[in-house]
Parts: sequence; C-alpha cells; structure tokens
Amino acid sequence: MHDTKRRFADFKKTIYRAVDDEVLRSALRKAVISTRENRDKALKLFPQVEEQRKILMEKKEEVLTHLDEMIEKFRAAAERIGFKVHNAETAQQAQKIIEEIVGSKKLIVKGKSITSEELEINKFLEETGNEVYETDMGEFIVQLLGGKPMHLLAPAVNVPKEQVAQVFSELAGRKLPPDPAELTRFAKDFLREKFFRADIGMSGANAITADTGSIFLIENEGNIRFATNAPPVHIAIVGIEKILPTLGDGTLLVEVASRYAGYLAPSYVSIISGPSKTGDIEKVIVWGVHGPKEVHVVLLDNGRREVARDPVLRQMLSCVRCGACMYECSVYPIVSGYWGHTYMGGIGIPWTALIAGGWEVAAPMAYACTLCGRCREFCPMEIGTPEITERLREEMAKKGYLPEYVKEMTQKVLTKGTPY
Repeated sequence: MHDTKRRFADFKKTIYRAVDDEVLRSALRKAVISTRENRDKALKLFPQVEEQRKILMEKKEEVLTHLDEMIEKFRAAAERIGFKVHNAETAQQAQKIIEEIVGSKKLIVKGKSITSEELEINKFLEETGNEVYETDMGEFIVQLLGGKPMHLLAPAVNVPKEQVAQVFSELAGRKLPPDPAELTRFAKDFLREKFFRADIGMSGANAITADTGSIFLIENEGNIRFATNAPPVHIAIVGIEKILPTLGDGTLLVEVASRYAGYLAPSYVSIISGPSKTGDIEKVIVWGVHGPKEVHVVLLDNGRREVARDPVLRQMLSCVRCGACMYECSVYPIVSGYWGHTYMGGIGIPWTALIAGGWEVAAPMAYACTLCGRCREFCPMEIGTPEITERLREEMAKKGYLPEYVKEMTQKVLTKGTPY
C-alpha cells in the first residue's frame, strides 16, 4: 500500500522550508531576472528563431511518431562511423551495460547529464569500485555538497558563493575566499588533472542524428570537451527522444535551445561523428589519436516508447532542456528544484510520473502546479504541461494518489458551490 498522506506531508515540509529560505529566494530572484533579460535580448537579436522553433517542433513530432524507425536509422549510421550502440530498455539494463564497459577501479569524469541521473549512475559506479567526478561547475558543487541539481542548466543556482568557498576550502585543505573567479580557478586546476588521468569520459547528448549518427553536445564551460576527448573511452547516455532526422536539424536545435536559454550562442558546440582516428600514414586508418579510441552510445528507453504512443503525453518528449519554463513558472522561482525528484518543475511532473520516480513520487508535484500555463507560453516547443498535468491528475485519482485536502475541497464545491 502506498502512503499518500505521508508523502504529501513530507513534500509540504520541504516546500515550506524552501519558501522560508531567504538565501534561496534571493538567489532565485537574481537568476529569474537575469535569465529573462538575456532570453528576451537573444530572441530580439535573432527573430528567425520563431520560425526555427516551429520547424524543430515538426521534426520532433516526426521522430516521436516514427521512433522505432528512427532508432534503427541512427544505429545503422552510428555503427558505420565506428560507434558501439547499446539498447537499454530500462535503467537497470543501462546500468548493467555501463558496468560491463567500465569495470571497476576506474577514474571517470562526467559532463552534465540529467539522463544519467535517471540511472543514479554516480552512486552505481562508486558502489562498483570506481571514482566519479562531475566536471560541470554547478554539478561539481552539488556533488561535493551531497545534494541534488536544482535546475537543468544551473544545478547550483541555490548555493551562495560563501557556501561554495566553504566546501572548496575543505577539498583544497586551505581557506579560499568567497570570490567566484578564485573559486572557479581552484575547480579548474583540481579537475584538469582528473581529465587527463581519467579512464572513462561520460556525457549525455543534446541531440543525436539519424542520418549521420552524430552526437551534439552544447556547453559554455568547455568541460564536456575535455571529458569526451581526453579519456580513451567515451560513453554517451542518450534518451531515445533525443534523435533528430538530420545533421542540419541538430544545428537547428542548437540555435533554438540556446536562444531560449538566454544565450546569443553557446561557447562550445561539439559534434562527435566517430572515435578519434587518422589516415595520414599511407591512408591506413588508426583509431585513437588525440581523442577516444572507443565511443559507446547507450540508447535509453526507460518508458519513453510507451509515452510516445500517447498524443497528449508525448509532448513532454519534445523538451529541448532550455529551462525557460522554470524561470517563467509561478511556483519554481519560489522553491527551485525542491519541487522535483530527478526532473524538476512543471515539466518534471510527467517525467517523474512516467520515466524516473513513479506515480507516488510525482503526485505531490502534480498538485503543486497552478496550471497557469506560463510554461507553455514561453516554451519553444509549446509543450502543454498544464494539459499533461491535468491528465496525470485524473490517473493519479484513479490510482488512489489524490490528497485528502483535494478530496475535501472537491466535496465542498459539489455540495456548497465553494471550496471554502
């Protein structure tokens, strides 16, 4: 039996603690203002993004309605260029595949990947005897604090510089000032050595393309380039919804996602189309020059195929992870990623219920949503999160996850015409 009452009570306590956290509220206010201004500036400077996002919506729908065909096209193209492609139906299968590739007693450096969070891959790899380092600055901070990411693009948006200085000082064995530039320099120096000693580099993917088998990676720090280029083996963990039909569609996603995330252009866009190789000596192909000799792509289903069959729910699979919806939400800017599990915010409700977490975990999230629709208004893919959430609430009620206070209000409306 599930304990709906306890879960809602625990969620309420967590949310109220976040609401009362002035440091968190201040950090979120700054992030919201800055991101909105930067996004508006990017959209004004590049008005063509309006047409681009509509084309990208069509491409996403094409993939999601022909998913099996697109997966096979990607597999064939990826294997032609030297990738090793692995299909994982579940998170557990993905863990097993990765364990077989990695083994134990390895040093692993990771680029930011929320898909890897579905697998709890850091914990899993450490339990199998490996050493794992997040290399994105925000993810590195969160890892050292033993916390969880609070935003898709800014995992440590809730952590003030003083707290970063404290945790970095403990790692350094000396006192570091709460100066962002100094703290960044320390993290850079600490991680640089890890990049070049690492046995395995891991990443997610912003997109993979069916015609060329390419992996697209968008970033600003440059850490993903090191993590995917310096170690001899690269493992990319990719949800099957990340497939796009062509290489050109991949560049389209780069433009749309970047502008809605508030960037004129990302600092780095990596397009990986095969392991490192050279043919410069008598045209004999030699694998593994300055980059990895092996590239593995773990294609993760974990419920995505089932979601894609439903015309309402499959909207969630079009998400380009720009994070714009969260900064426009009426709830997220107050509580940040505490309104979430692996995936957070309004868009995190269906991802939690159907992909990573389950109905019981998602229920408190679903009833925290105001259904105001601002997320859809500012989403480049026009994902109908309120529509999806209402659909999920109906299913949650059938499954017995309806909170008592909602039952009471419903009864009052039916009998008295008012919830009060």
